[in-house]
Amino acid sequence: MGKVAVMRITAWFGRIGKFFREVRAELRKVTWPGRKELVTSALVVIFVVAISTTYIGVIDYAFSRVLQVLIR
Repeated sequence: MGKVAVMRITAWFGRIGKFFREVRAELRKVTWPGRKELVTSALVVIFVVAISTTYIGVIDYAFSRVLQVLIR
């Protein structure tokens, strides 16, 4: 392996190391939610998904019934 190839590989590993150091530094800046906030957010998401699913299901059922009547 030539000297240039070794230098390129070394530089590549150096960039990877720099990337992970920067990721770690950014993660230290993150404000993580507390347990109460996390549970509240999760419940809101579950509620919105349940409402959306019900709405889409009702609309789907209505359209399928209308199409069945039109096809007959």
